[in-house]
Amino acid sequence: MGSLIPAGEGPSARCRVCGAVAVGPCARCRSAVCGDCCELTDGGATTFAVCLPCVRRGGTSLAPAWRGTLLWLAMIVLGLATIAALIAVVRLR
Repeated sequence: MGSLIPAGEGPSARCRVCGAVAVGPCARCRSAVCGDCCELTDGGATTFAVCLPCVRRGGTSLAPAWRGTLLWLAMIVLGLATIAALIAVVRLR
């Protein structure tokens, strides 16, 4: 005899677009979407779902997000290289 009491199914997330039961989050805005209100992304190592409002705003590609991430990492590397150059100049004096 288990100690948990079955109480039926718990609450389910609803689709942002149509209100049906959601199957997962949008890869861009993270809102819940159903299978009818999303499109799959093009390319990449993994397939993600993008909701229809996000598709209308920018298509199904996640390339702009990856470009932003790479730019952010490049800025960190550039900042660290600048600090290393400044330390090298101070040590030579």
